[in-house]
Amino acid sequence: MSSYIALLIIVATAIFVIRSLKVVPQQHAWVVERLGKYHSTLTPGLSILIPFVDRVAYKHSLKEIPLDVPSQICITRDNTQLQVDGILYFQVTDPMRASYGSSNYIVAVTQLAQTSLRSVIGKLELDKTFEERDIINAQVVQAIDEAALNWGVKVLRYEIKDLTPPKEILHAMQSQITAEREKRALIAASEGRRQEQINIATGEREAYIARSEGEKQSIINKAQGEAASITAVAEATAMAIERIAAAIRQPGGEQAVQLKVAERAVDAYSKVAADSTTTLIVPSNMSETSALIASAMRMVQGTKPA
Repeated sequence: MSSYIALLIIVATAIFVIRSLKVVPQQHAWVVERLGKYHSTLTPGLSILIPFVDRVAYKHSLKEIPLDVPSQICITRDNTQLQVDGILYFQVTDPMRASYGSSNYIVAVTQLAQTSLRSVIGKLELDKTFEERDIINAQVVQAIDEAALNWGVKVLRYEIKDLTPPKEILHAMQSQITAEREKRALIAASEGRRQEQINIATGEREAYIARSEGEKQSIINKAQGEAASITAVAEATAMAIERIAAAIRQPGGEQAVQLKVAERAVDAYSKVAADSTTTLIVPSNMSETSALIASAMRMVQGTKPA
């Protein structure tokens, strides 16, 4: 009998210990009620309760929770239907409010996310809904977060997974995109042809300028060469005249000139006489030849310095 009582005491003690000791995991919070009333919130670690007086009423995870928001039909400002679905990320920040602020905070957050999304999209036109997803997400988070404070929940972000317009609208949008792409292709082709014509014209102009510059330089070089040639000939002629003049001033120079002039005259008569087609008239007075020589000598003497 005594062993039976001892066994009961051991069992009762074990039950008492089990109900008294509670180990809360990391990133969790447990709400304790004492005699049906909120008493405390247990944090991670070992905690001691009073058996049959305290009980763990609610267990909450403090991790970030992804919540899939069901797909729904939204109407835009220009009366176009859109099928929208998204995902919501939230976190329990106040375990006591999460336990007593709402009968089911997950359902409450989901419903609020859907109604907020319909309200935000109803203010936008169809094209804006595709362009301003970030604005839609931010406005939904702001609308939910204000109401979720009473539920002990912090909404972190909302992301639209898909926006699906009706098939007719989708077909029209695809046709518009195709037309825009064809337009851009035509513009790009015309710009390419325009640039090609500009490049060709620029190349021809630069080639013409290069040819004209080459011709100009060629003419300049030719003119400079002719000028240099004329200068050289003039300098050679001047030097020859100076040497002749210097030779005439030497003793016997005038006689040498007379002899040279006479030789040239005789050569001229001989060449004329050698031509069978030329009639030669010999002057009756050969003294005219001497007069010609004398005239030439006077010209030579006139070149002497005074």
